[in-house]
Amino acid sequence: MLYCCLAVQLLGRVFNILRENNPELAGDRRRTVMRPPQVLREGTKKTVFVNFMDLFSDLAQIVPRKGGMHRQPDHVMAFLLAELGTSGSLDGQQRLVVKGRFAPKNFEGILRRYVNEYVICIGCKSPDTILSKENRLFFLRCEKCGSGRSVAPIKAGFVARVGRRNTGT
Repeated sequence: MLYCCLAVQLLGRVFNILRENNPELAGDRRRTVMRPPQVLREGTKKTVFVNFMDLFSDLAQIVPRKGGMHRQPDHVMAFLLAELGTSGSLDGQQRLVVKGRFAPKNFEGILRRYVNEYVICIGCKSPDTILSKENRLFFLRCEKCGSGRSVAPIKAGFVARVGRRNTGT
């Protein structure tokens, strides 16, 4: 009986020290929280993702490190446009202008898929990862647990050609 109480006390001390030194290992996980996308309509055929560049400052706060987030805005933009099956570009105010009418739910779901595929580590569920390109392949390396995996390249879906074609006659 005495050994049981002593073992419980020792385990309690070990877990207290663990929580003090490494809170992420003791089960106190950080939640990945991003602001919802602010989406406006511009005319009848364009959608504007107003806080697109704020997304990178949000992810830099989730994954604090000197260089900010290790994702390029071009990579996220290419994923968004491929998933939406449309074209778009950044305007002078750093807003993403997309051809077509889309709801904020569309952008939110696609961003969630991007984070699951290209940001979150599968092994430890940490967002503290680096996306790098080696030999025409993208690799996701976790800075917390050290695991790595290759991730699928972004594939653009079918985008219909609209407008007049040059007939060449």
